[in-house]
Amino acid sequence: MNAPTGQRASPERIRPSSLRPARLTLRPPTFPHGPVSGAWWPRSEDLPAELPALVEAFERSWGRVTRIAAHRSAWPQAPCDLPVAGHTVRAAWFTSGFDPHAIRLFAYGVGRRDLLVVPPGTETATAERLMTAAADPALRLTASALLQDSGGTGRPARGT
Repeated sequence: MNAPTGQRASPERIRPSSLRPARLTLRPPTFPHGPVSGAWWPRSEDLPAELPALVEAFERSWGRVTRIAAHRSAWPQAPCDLPVAGHTVRAAWFTSGFDPHAIRLFAYGVGRRDLLVVPPGTETATAERLMTAAADPALRLTASALLQDSGGTGRPARGT
């Protein structure tokens, strides 16, 4: 009798989100800074599971992330303390005056970076276009404007 020959699960499918690398693109350092410094494409809307990979990616080149800020409607869970490797990140939640498609990361003594948050269920080609646009120093669009402008062609218009 032959053993069943099922498909093996891919490593990405069986690894928790926090163990997979963050899908992240960043602008090169430029002056003046744009409304966003790049883009992050989380795999789910579970911020406590997704944030450790993002923080790890930032901390390698930028410094220890100590706080984040986001729009309250963007994430189903809104904890004030988010444990990541080696420390806790404090979160501030806004209900107005903050772009609902952005997340702001703060590093003590370094400053802040705002990122476009590409919605987790976005088609791969669209997400890649958005991430490329968010990292383009020539574009001067907010996170919401990038998402809105990609609706038709997927290619954001150049801002001024």
